[in-house]
Amino acid sequence: MLEQKRILDGSCVAQEIKNELSERVNLLLAKGVIPCLATILVGDDPASATYVRMKGNACNRLGIESRRISLDKDTTTEQLIHVIQQLNEDSGVHGILLQHPVPTQIDERAAFESISIDKDVDGVTTMGFAQNAFGLAAYPSCTPAAIIAILDYYQIPIEGKHAIVVGRSPILGKPVSLMLLNRNATVTICHSKTNNLDKIVGLGDIVVAAVGKPRFIQGDWIKEGAIVLDAGYNAGNMGDVYYEACLEKASAITPVPAGVGPVTIAMLLKHTVDSAERSHSFSHSVNLNEFNK
Repeated sequence: MLEQKRILDGSCVAQEIKNELSERVNLLLAKGVIPCLATILVGDDPASATYVRMKGNACNRLGIESRRISLDKDTTTEQLIHVIQQLNEDSGVHGILLQHPVPTQIDERAAFESISIDKDVDGVTTMGFAQNAFGLAAYPSCTPAAIIAILDYYQIPIEGKHAIVVGRSPILGKPVSLMLLNRNATVTICHSKTNNLDKIVGLGDIVVAAVGKPRFIQGDWIKEGAIVLDAGYNAGNMGDVYYEACLEKASAITPVPAGVGPVTIAMLLKHTVDSAERSHSFSHSVNLNEFNK
């Protein structure tokens, strides 16, 4: 199958997930339950506003309620936490997403930690991170979950492979490393300050680029036949991988856009629906384990 799937099209993966979610949302609606994702945007950053709007549109297309909370750029940490606590107590809200980044006067970590673990559908709390480390997270961070979903959709083996993760953020590089490790990959975590990074990347059967630098991973770093997953998105529709050069060496690669991004949003929707089902003690008959092993 892999030979016909050199370009790992995330749009196909996302659509598969959303098709299954549509059935589950309809079942919830028939029982009087409207899945709801609350998104909090602090300030007026245009890129953040665009991301929130995209997530809202994706919710609406599936019949998920998108509740948008916009706060002034001068909002304090205490004010933001108060809003989050109100959403925690609202039984009609099943998922809470605080759009990153927040203005500098806000203690972002404190705000993330105030999100109830039952509504942490974006996997940003330290408790969620710890559960993910043990393979127990109901809602792992969405981009790492998307990367695993892509590998599973295209039937790319993980067990026994050497995975190189370039990036160490708490909601991307670190959790995806743990998820790969829990799937029996041997994992090396690198970052922009790693010595001899090119040589280390060249050892990878699977390379995850999550460093936040445009075209950072070069084609001559990649070993022949490697699987390359680009989790970056930078200005000009550029990922963290020098796509054209890496395409020559990789046996499979995600493009930017239409790679990891659409699946990340699909996983956010999935986690919201999961939360709605859990909060009302519903279960679904369709097995989605292949998207979240």
